[in-house]
Amino acid sequence: MPRHEAMLYELLQGNRVRCNLCARRCIISDGGVGFCGVRRNEGGKLYSLSYAVACAANVDPIGKKPLSHFHPGALVMSIATVGCNFRCQFCDNWSISQERDIVGRDFPPEEVVRATMEHGCQGISYTYTEPTIFFEYAYDTAVLAHKHGLFNTFVTNGYMTLEAIEIIAPYLDAATVDFKGGGDPEFYRKFSMVPSVEPIFEALKEMRKRNIHVEVTNLVVPKIGDSIERIKELASWIRENLGEDTPFHLLRFHPDYKLTDIPSTEIRTLEKAYEAAREAGLNYVYLGNVPGHKYENTYCPSCRELVIKRFGFDIVRWNLTADMRCPKCGRQIAIKGKFHRTGLSFPYPVI
Repeated sequence: MPRHEAMLYELLQGNRVRCNLCARRCIISDGGVGFCGVRRNEGGKLYSLSYAVACAANVDPIGKKPLSHFHPGALVMSIATVGCNFRCQFCDNWSISQERDIVGRDFPPEEVVRATMEHGCQGISYTYTEPTIFFEYAYDTAVLAHKHGLFNTFVTNGYMTLEAIEIIAPYLDAATVDFKGGGDPEFYRKFSMVPSVEPIFEALKEMRKRNIHVEVTNLVVPKIGDSIERIKELASWIRENLGEDTPFHLLRFHPDYKLTDIPSTEIRTLEKAYEAAREAGLNYVYLGNVPGHKYENTYCPSCRELVIKRFGFDIVRWNLTADMRCPKCGRQIAIKGKFHRTGLSFPYPVI
């Protein structure tokens, strides 16, 4: 079985170890594995079992992450390994996130970076499963990517320690942090087996402190996780702690995995959530998983001019000046990086 010594762990009495990568801080007995299923204690040393064993690698548009205000239009090499530190009953990637065997293809950092450049990508996204649990693989790849002028992004549940953020921050350019059910603690306990949501909020503040570009998503689950008031509270927290220009994506739920008896989110519910988030003071709110809806687009916060028109993950109209200003009123639009014109069909599998 492939293995690579882990980062961020400490030896305890009796050859037990404490993993300090994610907020669970699992204490793992000799011979045992952590909650994620891919970190094993062998004689008082913690190993990552999934290092460089990619279960997925695709060329994606950056809008799929979703990142709407970071290098819009860019292509990213998206990679993942099996395992996760959550147990979401609605996970649409459950076949790899909940996989107990270490499956995939050997895809070391050097090969990832080489493939990224060969396929015309501008960056790498660590995604599909939780990048925190394949941290060493992501870290080594990210360091090498920066040396070749590529950017790095995480798509994460945010349940990582401040120590992990400190280590990855110099090489992590952007992160999409995914909330579910408006951040309701009871929702997380019942449907994701997560004991507390507080570490997610602390991680977000740390990312902001370290100048990592952050966009926040929230999965709106009908009946059990669609409280408009809670969504408004989350939007208010984002404005107060991350800034009013932080993009906030409200995602439509689709039945999957163990929650197939709940219907897709009604469009009107999403629109109400959008209106609540705007009322909370956020300048850039989006609806996701609703191709063609007007709230996929970017509007100028001052004059409401349509400045970026989207259809799904594609940018179909770019209406900004060269210095990212609204052409009508001159307002600076909060975008990091430049606009990239691409024309591939997605997803584009690499392995």
